[in-house]
Amino acid sequence: MIVFETERLIIKGLEPVDKVYFTELLTNPEILKLIPQIPFTENQILNRFNKNLNLKVSQLYHEKCVLGIFEKHNPNLIGLSLFLMKADNTHELGYRFRVKYWGKGYATETTKGMLDYYFKVMQVDKVMADANIANSGSIKILEKFMSPIKEFFNERDQCTDRRYQINKHDYLKD
Repeated sequence: MIVFETERLIIKGLEPVDKVYFTELLTNPEILKLIPQIPFTENQILNRFNKNLNLKVSQLYHEKCVLGIFEKHNPNLIGLSLFLMKADNTHELGYRFRVKYWGKGYATETTKGMLDYYFKVMQVDKVMADANIANSGSIKILEKFMSPIKEFFNERDQCTDRRYQINKHDYLKD
């Protein structure tokens, strides 16, 4: 199931063949230190992977969903596109990439594609994103599209996060 495409990327549902790179994205210390997050256990990885196999587009509206990010010319999973729901039913975006795909503009391209999808297809009113303030790459990307609204100490991850937000009207006026 392809959800959307950008100039260089395809964002689509995960398939069984993607599990190896999915595991890397949830366990690689270099990736996790920027979130920060402790590595997932094998059981947690399997549960999360299986939960996100065979997703239906309708689930993006109401559930926390993980999609794969692929280069158009490469069948291997390069990252994850996270369509998240906050406790108050606010939509949130997230992403992460395998290290060898950092610095290529893919996170910016994915963020723009996700915002387009949220506002033009799903017709949501606002989208949020949280990032560890020590993750300068994500902070730079989010500030291209969204406005910071607060900083807070994230108890679960033991870091300071900055929350960003953009509403549909402001996004579509550009």
